Amino acid sequence: MKNFTQIATIFLLVISSVQAQQEKGITGLNNWLNNWTEFKPNKVDYGEANQILAVNITANTKLYKKNVYLLQGNVYVTNNAVLTIEPGTKIIGDFDTKGTLIITKGASIIADGLETDPIVFTSNRSLRKAGDWGGIVILGDAPLNKFGGVAAVNTGSGSDFNSALTSYGGNNPASNSGIMRYVRIEFAGAKLSSGGGNLNSLFLAGIGNKTILQNIMVSFSGGNSFEIFGGDTSLSQVVSYKSSNDDYRFNYGAQSNLTNSLAIRSSFLSSKNGSRCLDIASYNKKEEVDFSKKQTMVVATNLTLVNNSANIKVDIESGLVKEAVYVAENASLNCKRTVISGFKPAVLLDSKIQMNDESLVKIKLESMYFNNCAGNIFIVDNSNNEELEAHYGQANFFNYFSNGSNSETFIDFANEKRPDFRLQLSKITASN
Repeated sequence: MKNFTQIATIFLLVISSVQAQQEKGITGLNNWLNNWTEFKPNKVDYGEANQILAVNITANTKLYKKNVYLLQGNVYVTNNAVLTIEPGTKIIGDFDTKGTLIITKGASIIADGLETDPIVFTSNRSLRKAGDWGGIVILGDAPLNKFGGVAAVNTGSGSDFNSALTSYGGNNPASNSGIMRYVRIEFAGAKLSSGGGNLNSLFLAGIGNKTILQNIMVSFSGGNSFEIFGGDTSLSQVVSYKSSNDDYRFNYGAQSNLTNSLAIRSSFLSSKNGSRCLDIASYNKKEEVDFSKKQTMVVATNLTLVNNSANIKVDIESGLVKEAVYVAENASLNCKRTVISGFKPAVLLDSKIQMNDESLVKIKLESMYFNNCAGNIFIVDNSNNEELEAHYGQANFFNYFSNGSNSETFIDFANEKRPDFRLQLSKITASN
């Protein structure tokens, strides 16, 4: 009995030691990307569609794994209906009609896949590319900071959507729009016909905290991979892979937790204005928001934000690389235990943000691992970042700085089938 107790104690100590060492970046004793993710989706044969989704869904409906569904045009789930999607189901977005699935306010989606049988939304083109089809829009009645507390998607002349069906916002932070778990969204983000940019692969507007958002992978998005407007959301173990636009964008009073999640960027994929891993703002125009309401607040914990570059120094010198994280004025970010590798710089703050206690208390960067970045923390149009570096470089913030290659920084970065983006234990041990 004594020997068993000793063995159990040693085992617990070993487990605790590994967990402590893996505290930065995405975490887990095992690689949670295994089984359900796909890093070469263009080489997967999803089969031919044998069912069509092309009309409004007004009653509870279930999609089955035995079928492959073609999503044509805008398909609205309305009338408080529940759309349930069986694990392993494939939904193919139509290129010609920019197939888009819209879960309207009051309706919900139950897309609850399995690690070994994820639900997949992808393109119907033989050679799939970013922006082939629309994406998924989920609308709820949680608060946002706009005057009146409500808004609608892409309104105005030439809108791609029916504004009467796409309102969002309200007073219910605990609203429930359903489940998105073990889901892949590939090649979405088509251009808007109104000329206002691109759709987003997964647009979450006014979503409440009863909604489950876990293990979602967005790949090769033409617009933002994840865009969150208002609401009270928690996203965990989500992935943005080689997006042409922002990976995670928060706006209009979003109260969001982003945990144990990943963004992999490419130096050669970006929008004309540049793209970021995290873009955090409270508004686009100051006059459209109510400052008596909560402004955007993001708590980002254990993220890995990495630029997938064969030669990051050359890409930076060529102007192909921008900042990983951008924070606008009147927005807040609490970022901790996060790895940022291969950007210029790691974090960029809006030029209107002042270097004072009131501003800096809204922007916390703690236990960070900055690797191979051309500068760590800057303010827009200010080339002197010594004061910021001194502030966030204080010992009590526990921030670390390194210049390692991706291959030596991460466990198995170059594995094309099953990459492992957890930080090398030896790197963490060396930093500590």
